[in-house]
Parts: sequence; C-alpha cells; structure tokens
Amino acid sequence: MSNEPTGNVTRRRFVQTSAAGAMLAASPLALGRSAHVQGQEVVRCGVVGCGGRGTGAAVNAMQANPSTHIVAMADLFPDRLQSSLGHLRQQEDHSSQVVLTEEDTYTGIDAYKQLMARNDIDMVILATPPHFRPYHFEEAVKQGHHVFMEKPVAVDPVGIRRVITAAESADRKGLSVVAGTQRRHQPNYIAAMEQVQDGAIGDVVMGRCFWNMGGLWSHEPRDDWSPMEWQLRNWLYFTWLSGDHICEQHIHNLDVVNWAMGGPPVKAVGMGGRQMRTGERYGHIFDHFAIDLEYPGDRHAISMCRQTDGCAGRVEEHVHGTKGILHLNPGRSIIVGGKEWTFDGPTPNPYVVEHEDLIASIRGDGPHLNEGRRVAESTMTAIMSRMSAYTGQDVTWEQAMASTLDLTPKTYAFGNIETPPVPQPGKDQVI
Repeated sequence: MSNEPTGNVTRRRFVQTSAAGAMLAASPLALGRSAHVQGQEVVRCGVVGCGGRGTGAAVNAMQANPSTHIVAMADLFPDRLQSSLGHLRQQEDHSSQVVLTEEDTYTGIDAYKQLMARNDIDMVILATPPHFRPYHFEEAVKQGHHVFMEKPVAVDPVGIRRVITAAESADRKGLSVVAGTQRRHQPNYIAAMEQVQDGAIGDVVMGRCFWNMGGLWSHEPRDDWSPMEWQLRNWLYFTWLSGDHICEQHIHNLDVVNWAMGGPPVKAVGMGGRQMRTGERYGHIFDHFAIDLEYPGDRHAISMCRQTDGCAGRVEEHVHGTKGILHLNPGRSIIVGGKEWTFDGPTPNPYVVEHEDLIASIRGDGPHLNEGRRVAESTMTAIMSRMSAYTGQDVTWEQAMASTLDLTPKTYAFGNIETPPVPQPGKDQVI
C-alpha cells in the first residue's frame, strides 16, 4: 500500500492516509454567522487539515449535496494543501463545487486562525491529527461555525473536557455538530440498534468488539525534516498526536458498544504491547491492545485491536442479550436467537450520509444534531483503555475524567522533540 493519497485513492485509503494539518491558534469571536444558512442554497465549507482524511471528507461533503461549496482550505504544510486541492479539482462530478482561489488557501502555523476568522464560512471540516481537535472545535464554536469533526476528538482527558465544554456551547448557539463515527449514520447499524432497543435480544448483558488488521502507512525520518516535522507527518505513531491506534481507529467499535450499552463504561482493565512494530518509524505506540470494559449493572465488553501484518483480520461488533446475539459489521446485521432478524435494507455510503445528515441539520430540514458529547465519551472510552494498558492499572471513568494528563508539547516550533519511551506497564503512571 502506498503511503500517500493519489488521484485514484479510495475512501478507505483516505481514512488511512491523513497527514498533519493546520495548528491551533486564536481568532476573534464572531457570533451568529450560521443562522442565515437555513433556507439558503449554498453551504460554504472550509477545510482544516488537508491530508487524506480531510480530502476524503471534503469529497463526501460535496457528494452529499450539490449546494456544498469548498471555499477555503488550511493546512500546516503547503505540499499537503496543494495535493488536496488538486485532487478536489479533479473530481469530475464535483469540481464546480470547489470555488476557492489561491487567496483562499492558508498554510503555516497561522493557517487555522486565518480560515476561522473569515465571515463567509458556514461549516468547517476538522481533520487534522486528533491532538488539535479540541482547540479547533472550541474555536469553531466560538466563531459560530457548524462542524464536521473527525474522530477521535482528543488524545487526553484535558482535551476531552474542552470538547465537552465546546459541545455545550454549540447547543446554546444552535450549532450543528457531526462526528466521523459513521456507523451512527449507517442504516444497518441504526436498524440493528432499534431492534436491540425493542427487546429483540432481551436485556443486553455483554459486548465484544474488534479491529484487528495489518499495518498502515509510515514515514522514515528525513534529513530535511526536523524531529517535530517528522512526528507531525508521521503522526499515527505518537500518542500526543493520535492517541495510539486504540483511540485513532478502534474508537469506531468502542462507540458501537457504548451505543448498545446505553452509555460509557465505568472501568477499564487493559493490557497491550509493542511486539512486531518496533522500528524507529513506528514511534513509541503499541501494536496491540486487549481491554475488559465494565459497564453499569456488572455488564462487560471485551475489546481487542491489533495492527500486525500476517495475522487474522477482524473488524466487527457483537452484542449479547438474554435472548439472542446481534452480530454487526459494516456489511451485515444479523440477530441469532431470540427474534431472528437480518437487515436487508439500503446500504448507502455512510461517509456521505453523515454529511447529508449534517447539511439537513444546518438547513433545518432534519433533526438538530450535536454529537460532540457522545463522541467525546467514546473517545474517552478509548483513552481510559489506553491509560489502563500503558500503566497496568485498573482505571475508572471517574479517575479518567478527573485526570490532569495533558500531552501537549512545550512548543510546536519545528525543531527538536524527543520520541517518548515505549510505555512500561507496572512502572509508568500516566493517569
């Protein structure tokens, strides 16, 4: 698999190939800019973070509605922005929706600030590495922008609390917020959860979820990159940027289990390690995790994720009830036992549907959506699990939510930054 997106990149490749984006900055408060969107034909969108994920989300937003126009883009790296812009302009059916000029592109450390300060933006796509998401989301809400933000939405408890506070502010302002947990917008998942809520499998007593796959892209250090630039461009492999792969990727499955369980867990008991992916290009994160999550009512879920080549793959969720079992993955929903059921409805692209739902919310043509707190809780489920695996200790929800852990580096300047040591369970205390 190639490391970088090309003109033919698939949607799945976009998810796996995102690069570092615009950095956090401050910009003046602007209120009420979003209200005029209702009844207006064009929804003007700015993209913050122009790697593979930001590019893919911009394409999906244009596919969702011809009235979505990409009017501004921002990224820390000029090459990433130009690559993304070139790809958007090559979209045969949607190139007319890309209506920006070079004056509407922003690069460098102030790129995010410049885009957010504009008064002609209705919604923003936030798709930088997850470390920056709390600050970008917070500022988007301050500026009165509707938001699509990729998962996960933070890498540490300090960031989670910022997201929750910003989500509450978005509610007060009537702003629409959709997160990139696309299973929440996928018909077979929605129908399956309706079956569970209607008692088709009885009382939910247990869950199992998996994201076991091979390796993803990575970058070797380069002489013309400072250590900070290398980490930003190789962001998957640094906890301060990605949250580790249990947070960056496995959040999808954890979110489904939380959905079935009716909320987040009360405790995590986890383990993991770094067994096969040990070279310098893989930073310091783990390559496998196994977590026992305890939910209210002494219910439990088993969570496993792995990124190791040559091993069996599994990306799915299972919900066990007193009368039956729900088996889920993006291609199927089946209940065995209890009320036998198989989903046979439509299967639209959920990456497009989530943008359709956001635009309907912005226009007032559908229910008002604010997924900020919910995705923050699912992200915290992953962070709490990582904290348990890194330390070897049981971690409760209360401990995690009260934690002062803040992975923000001392500076974002391009220069030296050390690669943290690989966590050592039983020795490290990173709570």
